[in-house]
Amino acid sequence: MTDTKTSVPSPLNLSRARVAVLGAGKMGGILLQAFLKENILRPDQLVATVAHPDRALALSAQWGIEVTTDNLAAVRQSNVVLLGVKPFQITDLIETLRPELDASKLLISFAASVRTSAIEAAAALDAPKPIPVIRAMPNTPSMLGAGITALCSGSNVTPAQLQLANALFEAVGRTVTVDEKHMDAVTGLSASGPAFIYIILESLAEAGVKVGLPRDIATLLAAQTTLGSARMVLDTGYHPALLKDAVTTPAGCTIDGILELEEGGLRVTLIKAVMRAAQRAKELACG
Repeated sequence: MTDTKTSVPSPLNLSRARVAVLGAGKMGGILLQAFLKENILRPDQLVATVAHPDRALALSAQWGIEVTTDNLAAVRQSNVVLLGVKPFQITDLIETLRPELDASKLLISFAASVRTSAIEAAAALDAPKPIPVIRAMPNTPSMLGAGITALCSGSNVTPAQLQLANALFEAVGRTVTVDEKHMDAVTGLSASGPAFIYIILESLAEAGVKVGLPRDIATLLAAQTTLGSARMVLDTGYHPALLKDAVTTPAGCTIDGILELEEGGLRVTLIKAVMRAAQRAKELACG
């Protein structure tokens, strides 16, 4: 019998991709809209699933793509499957999808703390070739195309499949590839990190109010300063310490402020925050 399954397309030929996003919630919706906005994929190449029929109809009208409640049907017509359901739902979901899974399907999970081995085990089939699984950890600034996504490969992923995953997630920002042993650290740093930055930004704005600035101006100054400082690191490639020294003139204002930060333990507190978040990700890990 001839195999009519569609193979996973190469990253240079995304026009052949048929992508299903199972669980089009916050991050799933961000990715779908980015694929369309950046012309990564056409509407006819996308299908999404949600839990409730009314929401499926509303999102289908909003995004101009097929949205359904039938996960099996979505996987049947796709060769790339993005798993966006909650972590505790992943194993049960994969087991229900088994009738439609084979080596022609590339599974990409962005469910936090779910290891590729857990997905591979849930998808275990008697097929001659095991199913390729990639794990992704995007963050919320992906909503504005300013995200960072870390990717790691399961045991059956080819370089071309990893390139395809990179091409998809580059629609919402930058990507890095890491060994899976580093994914908990990624979760603690770049996935949890925006919350830490917002606290710093909020504190800077409050400080501006304290020294007499109107709140809206203080918030704008704090936010743009945070954005510009991050861009200086990314665009120049200079170490943050070098850029800090360029701002810090002898006997000036900045060094007095830095002294307060050091005495208050900001540096150590941020390091501990990332460590604690990473440890929690490790505790929650499945697989």
